[in-house]
Amino acid sequence: MRFEDTYMSIAFVVMQIGDPELDQLFDTVIQPAIEAAGLQAKRVDRDNEGGLLKSEIIEFLNNSEIIVADLTNERPNVYLEVGYAMGIDKLRNLILTCRSDHLPGNPRWRPDGPKIHFDLAGYDILLWEASEPDSFRQQLADRIRRRRARLSPVAQAESPVLDMEWVQTHRETASQQMAEGGFVTYMEASFGIAAPKPARNLPELLNAASASRIRTFGWPIGVILDGVREYQPRPRSDGIVTEVNQASESPDSMYDYWALRRNGDYYLRKSLFEDMQDATAIFFDTRIVRNTELLMYALRLYDRLGIDPATRFELELRYGGLNGRVLRSSSRDRYMSGLHTCSEDESKTGYNGSLQDVEGRLTEVVKQLTAPMLALFDFFELADSTYQQIVEAYMDGRVT
Repeated sequence: MRFEDTYMSIAFVVMQIGDPELDQLFDTVIQPAIEAAGLQAKRVDRDNEGGLLKSEIIEFLNNSEIIVADLTNERPNVYLEVGYAMGIDKLRNLILTCRSDHLPGNPRWRPDGPKIHFDLAGYDILLWEASEPDSFRQQLADRIRRRRARLSPVAQAESPVLDMEWVQTHRETASQQMAEGGFVTYMEASFGIAAPKPARNLPELLNAASASRIRTFGWPIGVILDGVREYQPRPRSDGIVTEVNQASESPDSMYDYWALRRNGDYYLRKSLFEDMQDATAIFFDTRIVRNTELLMYALRLYDRLGIDPATRFELELRYGGLNGRVLRSSSRDRYMSGLHTCSEDESKTGYNGSLQDVEGRLTEVVKQLTAPMLALFDFFELADSTYQQIVEAYMDGRVT
C-alpha cells in the first residue's frame, strides 16, 4: 500500500481484536459509519500487507486522516497507540469511543470491572450501548464528518462519491451469474451521493427501497418479489442485496441484481426487456423509459432516506452486449427509416450534479444518458420532442 496515495481517505481503527462483540461492532457499526462519512475503514489485522505489524500500525497512525480508538476492555495496545497518536500531534484527528459500562454512573459499571483510565477519562469520549447500535453508528458518522470539516474542508469536497471497490465486487458477482445463465445483454447502473452520507439501518434501507419502486413498466428497477423467499432481499453487514435469476431456455428468462449500501451507494445489473421480445434488437423507446425510471427511482430512494435535494449525485450507466443488435422501436406508432446496427459491445454514460438538478431537468438528463448509446447505432439521433414525449408520459404513469 502506498499511503501517500490514500491519505485523506483513510480512517484507522484501533481496538481490541479477536473479541466477538467488538469484531461485530466493527463490521456492523464502526466500518459502516466511517464509510458513510466518506472514508475507507482500515484495521491492521485486516489490512496489513505482511510486514511488521508495529511498522504498519505506525504508518496507519501517521497517514490516516481520522483515527477511531475504542477503549473498551482497556487493552494496553490501544492505549499505547492512542498515546503515539497524541505524541505525533494528531489529537485533532483522534476520536475516542468506549462501551458505556466503563464509566461510573452506568447501571452495569463495576468497581472491579473494565474502566477508562484516568489519563483519558477527561477527554470527550463517545459512549456506546451494545443494545443501541444504530444510534452509535449515526453518532459516530456525524462526529467523523464534523471532525473532517474542521481538519480540511477541501478534503470532503474532493472525496469520491462512489466506492468503486464496492461497485466492482458486486459487478463481478452479477456478471458471473449472468454469464453462467447465458445472458449476454445487460443494463448496469451504479450511483451514490456525496458526503455527508447517511448511515441507515437495514430495515430503513429495505423500507426505502420497497417504497421507491415504480410499477409502470415491466419488472421495476429495485425489484422485490414479495412472497417468493428465494428472491427476497438478503441482509448483509453493509446493506442489502437482491438477486433474481430466472435463467431458462424460454424467452421469458430474466436476471436482476441490485445492492443498496447503508451509506446510500447503489448498484444494479439486469437483463434487458428486449430479450423477451426480440433478442436481435434494442428498442430505443424502451431504453428511454428505463433510463427515466432509473433516475426517478434514485430520486425517490434518496427522498425516503432523508437526503437533502441539494446533495451532489453521481451516476454511471452502462449497456453491454450491444454488438450486432439492431435499433428498433417498441411502438408501431414510431416509424424508423433504415437499418441501424451497433458494432460496439458496450456503452458508458454518466451524470454528475445535484439531486434537485435531476428533478428539474429530467428530460435533459435522460437524453444525456441515452443519446450516446443510440449514436452507436449508425449515428442514430432522436428529436428532443421524442425524449420529452416519452419521459413526460412515463412521469404520468404511462408507457407510450
